[in-house]
Amino acid sequence: MKRLNLSLFQMSFIALCAVLNIIGSNLALFLKLPIYFDSLGTVLCAMLFGPLYGMIPGLLSGLLVGFTTDVYSLFFIPVALLIGLLTGVVYRSKRLTSSKALLPVCAFLITLPGTLLASCISAFVFGGVTSSGSSILVQFLHQAGLNLTVSVFCVQFLTDYIDRLLILVFALFLLKCLPASITGKHKKG
Repeated sequence: MKRLNLSLFQMSFIALCAVLNIIGSNLALFLKLPIYFDSLGTVLCAMLFGPLYGMIPGLLSGLLVGFTTDVYSLFFIPVALLIGLLTGVVYRSKRLTSSKALLPVCAFLITLPGTLLASCISAFVFGGVTSSGSSILVQFLHQAGLNLTVSVFCVQFLTDYIDRLLILVFALFLLKCLPASITGKHKKG
C-alpha cells in the first residue's frame, strides 16, 4: 500500500480545509438550510492535492462534527470520502475542467454517486429524517404519496447538485486567489 508523505504545508492546509467543512456544516445546520456547505474544504483539498488527500478533510470534519454538534455526520462520512475522491479524479481530467461551461457536468459527475450513497443512508438508516433542512421536503413528498426512498433520492439529488455546484464555483474562485507558489508547487497529478 502506498504511504502518504505529507509536508508540513499539506498537513496545515488539510487541517484548514477540515475547519472550512466544519464552519460550513454548522452554518447550514444552525440555519436549517436545505443545502449543506460541508464540503468546501474537501473539494478545495482534492483540487489542490489530488483524490486521496482530498478525502482526509471530509473524514476529519465528519468525525469532529459528529462528536460535537451533529451526530448524523458520522453516518455520512463515506459520502464525504466519495466527494473528495471524485472531485480529485474529475479535477485531474483536463477535458472536463478546461471550460467553465462544463462546470455543471463536473458537478453532476461528483454529485450522482454521493447522492446514491447518501440517499440509501438517509432512507434506510434514518427513515428520511436527518438534521438537514431538506428533511421537510422529503417528508412532504412522502406524504404526497411518493415512495420514501424515491422521495429521499429526489430531494437529495436536487440539494446535493446545487450544493456541489456552488461549492465548485467557490473552490475554483479560492484556487485562483491562492498564489502560484502554492497552487503550482503543491498540485498533485
